[in-house]
Amino acid sequence: MAVTTLRVGLIGAGFMGRTHVLGYALANRAFADVARLQLAAIAEISAEKAAAAGREFGIPRTTGHWRELVEDPGIDVVDISVPTSLHMEIALASVRAGKHVYCEKPLTPSVQGALEVTEAAESAGLKTQVGFNYLANPMLEVARDLVAAGDLGDIYSYRGIHAEDYMSDPNGPLTFRHDPRGGGALADIGSHALATAEFLLGPITEVLGDSATLVGHRLDTDGKRRRVQVDDISRAFLRFSSGVSGSIEANWCATGRKMQHDFEIYGSRGALLFSQERLNELHLYESTGPTGLRGFRKIECGPEHKPYDRFCTAPGHQIGFNELKAIEIGRFAAAIVGGGIEPFGFRQGYRVQCLVESIRDSSRTGHWTKV
Repeated sequence: MAVTTLRVGLIGAGFMGRTHVLGYALANRAFADVARLQLAAIAEISAEKAAAAGREFGIPRTTGHWRELVEDPGIDVVDISVPTSLHMEIALASVRAGKHVYCEKPLTPSVQGALEVTEAAESAGLKTQVGFNYLANPMLEVARDLVAAGDLGDIYSYRGIHAEDYMSDPNGPLTFRHDPRGGGALADIGSHALATAEFLLGPITEVLGDSATLVGHRLDTDGKRRRVQVDDISRAFLRFSSGVSGSIEANWCATGRKMQHDFEIYGSRGALLFSQERLNELHLYESTGPTGLRGFRKIECGPEHKPYDRFCTAPGHQIGFNELKAIEIGRFAAAIVGGGIEPFGFRQGYRVQCLVESIRDSSRTGHWTKV
């Protein structure tokens, strides 16, 4: 049986654009039975930058105008890896052009915008994906299954954090991540913490948020000091529909932290600990056995935790960040080819934006806010 070819147009060749290129290369090998993913074109902010990226990544067609890529009849999937403020315009144009869309998170700067592109894609019968690739980790699926099976007993509490230090230098520049139209630590990395919390424990119904700007002014590209209008750190207490309570923190000024995407789940019969800094491990505590011999035991990712087996046949040899992106891409391709449900489509991206906005509203009012 012939494998379907999906021709992809990539918009943006920065950090995430490069990650997507590597993800497609890996997915083409690991999920060769699903689809052939062909990076057919790339768009950048100028023709010169696009041409340079095309040469580096081996992409044949290049353009300095993203609309040319979106309107190209030879493109099946538009991949959006640009600053958040541009997401909605490009996503909406892509949907109107009849393209499946893969967009990095957050989906759009606003709830209203996220709903608009979601409904447009659903009405057109197109497949969509939002880049929450931490959810593609097999260890998170193991954790969710343990919770659902009742192995931890009644869940008492949840704690999640996403912390990095790429904004910790007070002399660092003002960047696109500081754009009030969708910027800030909560939207940028807190969205990951929120997506993981709901992936593991189900819907969040109420939030109590607190956001703060730690570095009040930064230098713009023109050398002028400008006021920072977004949060550097946000925290929120959470209430889940199940009755469980918990919290999350988003912090991009966490000095010394490079990639802390962690969670802790505590129950009446056990507990789970996970850290993205050791993403091939899940730690399980079970309240059984002699008291003096109890402790957290390590569950190590291996071939039985699919689709780890598509990358390595030996346990303990580990998969990494790019493999998580490849898993996300492979599952999205399977949804396009097979007509199934996307692993994390625009509807879920809209949901995360609702959570982000609810926490922002709560921080402004100082009150619990329904999602």
